[in-house]
Amino acid sequence: MLARAGFRAFGVDVKSDAVRQAVARASGAGLTVRAWCADLTQFPLPRARFELVLVTRYLQRDLFGAIRDALVPGGIVLYETFTVHQRALGTGPTSGEHLLEPGELRDAFAQFELMDYEEIVDREAVARLVARKRT
Repeated sequence: MLARAGFRAFGVDVKSDAVRQAVARASGAGLTVRAWCADLTQFPLPRARFELVLVTRYLQRDLFGAIRDALVPGGIVLYETFTVHQRALGTGPTSGEHLLEPGELRDAFAQFELMDYEEIVDREAVARLVARKRT
């Protein structure tokens, strides 16, 4: 958990139960996590506000721009989600709406400094990206 590592953490989810559970878990561990229940297509992230944006196992392509804009110059995006190769593994998402095409995540952050990128097929088929917003 980022809060445990000393980061000021701010979580967003459209599901109120998920938000409540995250805040309760953090509080139970003596940590503070700020949380927001919102649909980011209706209530966008603030611009140039975050030093780090972490997205895991979620793909909504129309949010790529908002994620880029939410980072301060020099900010980092860490992103991991499933690729189209997940279909062959017989588990997880199968809709193209929720699966990245080869190279798609890297291309979505092409104007950033690429620090690390991989696409793997093992127990899961995922793309992973670490990139820094140029100053």
